[in-house]
Amino acid sequence: MKRRTFLAASAAAATVRLARPALAAGTSKLVFVPQGNLISMDPVWTTAAVTRAAGLMVYETLYGRDQTLRPHPQMVAGHVVEDGGKRWTMTLRDGLMWHDGTPVLARDCVASIKRWLARDPVGATLKPRLDALEAKDDKTIVWRLNKPFASLPNALAKTQPSPVMMPERIANTDPFKQITEVVGSGPFRWVKDEYVSGNQAVFVKNEKYVPRSEAADYAAGGYRVMLDRVEWKIIPDAATAANALSAGEVDWVEMPLPDLLPMLRKAAGVSVGQLDPFGIYPGLRPNFLNAPTSEKAIRQVMLKAIDQKEVMTALMGDDTEAYRAPVGLFIPGSECANDAGMEAITKRHTTEELKAMLTAAGYKGERVALMHPTDQVFYDPMTQVVAAQLKKIGMNIDDQATDWGTIVQRRNSKEPLDKGGWSLFVTGFPAVDQGNPILAINLRGNGDKGWVGWPTDPKLESLRDAWIDSTDEAEKKKLSEQIQTEAFDFVSVIPLGQYMQSTAWRSDLKGLLKGPVPVFWNISRS
Repeated sequence: MKRRTFLAASAAAATVRLARPALAAGTSKLVFVPQGNLISMDPVWTTAAVTRAAGLMVYETLYGRDQTLRPHPQMVAGHVVEDGGKRWTMTLRDGLMWHDGTPVLARDCVASIKRWLARDPVGATLKPRLDALEAKDDKTIVWRLNKPFASLPNALAKTQPSPVMMPERIANTDPFKQITEVVGSGPFRWVKDEYVSGNQAVFVKNEKYVPRSEAADYAAGGYRVMLDRVEWKIIPDAATAANALSAGEVDWVEMPLPDLLPMLRKAAGVSVGQLDPFGIYPGLRPNFLNAPTSEKAIRQVMLKAIDQKEVMTALMGDDTEAYRAPVGLFIPGSECANDAGMEAITKRHTTEELKAMLTAAGYKGERVALMHPTDQVFYDPMTQVVAAQLKKIGMNIDDQATDWGTIVQRRNSKEPLDKGGWSLFVTGFPAVDQGNPILAINLRGNGDKGWVGWPTDPKLESLRDAWIDSTDEAEKKKLSEQIQTEAFDFVSVIPLGQYMQSTAWRSDLKGLLKGPVPVFWNISRS
């Protein structure tokens, strides 16, 4: 039986009933099925997409992006730029309160920014330019730079890792350790007592939240909450989730399996559409500390072996409008998109040729620990294809079935393979962050200061710095080509394509906003 036929039959046969707890009369609730289990409420500590979405509910950022990804003031009323772009003065807007009832102060934001700078790849760019970051008074944040950084609002509006604001006492937590207390200033409050990992997470309306006066435009404007309660239900089985949506037991499934979309489109009371117009840029991330993936020559063969079209077809089926492959390291149509070095992924080789290349690269059958999230409906089929393609060329793939929450924890480990370390895992990057080298965390070579995998490539870092400093468009275009060429040669990541996932919701929900992350303000029931 084909996978598609099996899944459709499974959806039709699924009979799991999801109980809805009794609520007070007049209470408005939404039941949401996220793409995976929520294991952390610290969007600085992890780049997990589910944490990113939960973080937007509970926390706020100084700036927020609109649907076209332009940054706008969110927690700040505005800013003033002086001294040739080397002094930024940001003023917090009125009405900001932490969920514990205390006011948001500039010193809270300074501590939060410093924690984020220690984890985010942008921090490695900003910190050498930063002479001082200080709270001038309770409402004023002052940045003093030694070199201009015009992209500061854009960096402070990014979503992965999220530069969220927290009270100073929490923001002082070691950035490489998870926070133990969840207190934000956002439009929803986290209900800790109702959280059960692998089952549910609950958020309730922050009655004291004061939104901006502007209309909501994705993460910009006023976050007006029209729901009293949002429940996240963790349903790893795609067919069960689709069946629950059709039956009205849940209201919104973030990432229904593409094979199940035809069934959902026919279901009464269900709407299907694309809220994220940019999609996801999945990639295979190597560990640069553990052999054999620490060897560049071996990574280069792996890059040649992965067929992006096969990966995307396994994921999206015959819907060629829902994916792009092959793609380079910058999103097609972006300011940095180019074709430099693309022959590394477009030129196909026979299995025997690839086996010979692998032997020549010095591979001797060493174990490769591939972390495989079987509960993640998109990463699971991509990992299956990756495992099969690498096994086919003679790699000793230890396909380790686990859940995504465990991978989010385990990928931070630098231990060797014989002590529970890892070699590879598939993940997804927001395509919006692949438009230029400032935000693309997989185009860094800053070692221990970088994202998990910890690649060290001084040349890549130098090219990135030159791109950021340049004000000449022709020079930046040339540098973009050099960055892609170097990243393909070094193999900082193995791109797997680009897909535009659909989402599905009950048709009585109105006001869902388009953007790269699901948001829960502006939503009401008709």
